[in-house]
Amino acid sequence: MALQATGAIGVSMKRVAIFSLMALTLPAPAAAQGKIGTIERGQYICELPDDSGGQAGIEQPEENFRIASASRYRSPQGRGTYLRRGDVVTMSSGPRNGDQYLVITPSFLRKLENGEPGRLRCFLRGR
Repeated sequence: MALQATGAIGVSMKRVAIFSLMALTLPAPAAAQGKIGTIERGQYICELPDDSGGQAGIEQPEENFRIASASRYRSPQGRGTYLRRGDVVTMSSGPRNGDQYLVITPSFLRKLENGEPGRLRCFLRGR
């Protein structure tokens, strides 16, 4: 009887070890990917830097968007939703699905290109 109990404990320990190893291979939890949040509501004007290298920008109207509510945006192409995790905003549905922006300040974003900040910059103009 004692031998059976010892065998059952051994099997249980093996299962715990296997499940522990499986847990290590799972993707990181949402907390590790950045805190979920929102960005300021209002109209974001997007522009590319002027070729002269100055502070002036050349507006790109097709890139502009408006944050209408806590998780919804509107653009010239249509409407969709977004998700903010940490300092990255991802358009998660609609015509901009997959576009990502890095939050530089609460009112200034930079569009990500291949995971790196690109030239396109967007700033909050008004509510």
